[in-house]
Amino acid sequence: MAKGLAVTMRHMLRKSETQQYPEVHPDLPARSRGVIALVEENCTVCMLCARECPDWCIYIDSHKETLPAPEGGRPRARNVLDRFAIDFSLCMYCGICVEVCPFDALFWSPEFEYAEYDIRDLLHEKDRLGEWAATVPPPPAHEVGAESPKELSAGSRPAPARRTAPPAPVKGPAEGASVAQETAQEAAQEAVRDAQREPAQRTAQDPGQDTGQETGREAARGPAGPAGPAGSAAEPARGPESRPRREPPRAMRDIRSIRPPGSLPKNAGSPPQKKDGPEGER
Repeated sequence: MAKGLAVTMRHMLRKSETQQYPEVHPDLPARSRGVIALVEENCTVCMLCARECPDWCIYIDSHKETLPAPEGGRPRARNVLDRFAIDFSLCMYCGICVEVCPFDALFWSPEFEYAEYDIRDLLHEKDRLGEWAATVPPPPAHEVGAESPKELSAGSRPAPARRTAPPAPVKGPAEGASVAQETAQEAAQEAVRDAQREPAQRTAQDPGQDTGQETGREAARGPAGPAGPAGSAAEPARGPESRPRREPPRAMRDIRSIRPPGSLPKNAGSPPQKKDGPEGER
């Protein structure tokens, strides 16, 4: 009895800590599951939250609306939200709808003062859900040493430098030497084109004689051409028909020879073995 009275006396001498609710609201954690708030501008009526809700307490209605076509475009249709309601008498506050929303239209709000005298009044429409969106607190700061969000790291990353072509030289009266060099280069290119046209003209005039000469030239030139492996500048470009056919790699050619596990390879010269039983008779 003395120990019990001692405990009572200790608590009587302590100052009581009483929260003066409802005048003073309690400090709730930032991720408290009080009520689900809706940001109507972010909702695209994808119906993902309503399909994933295990209690089927989300009701969504919408209609199609055609947007006027911009200049040079075509008209597009979009979904317009007509009704978004949540029946909190059925909701079990699992948070699946908040997690699966791909456009951040649903958030948890620490607001908890929405009790009603009638259970039918717990069905709240999008207007009431939109009012609760103003009570959603900002997300808590990251822990010390944690990685920064990808959105911030991508925004602070410097943009890659664009590769631009060097500016073309401006021809002026003081560039007489460069103009002369370009003229000489154009003349050399024209001579190469004329040399490429001569075999075709000779073939049209005397097909038999030209064929024999060209055959002798090809034999003397060899497979690599007169100028080495790369050929000469005056040699006409080969078309796709004259290119050698590329053989497939060995793995592709031998792919038919791969046998399934457990089967024996068949010899072409040996006769098929007869099986015992009804299968062999068949």
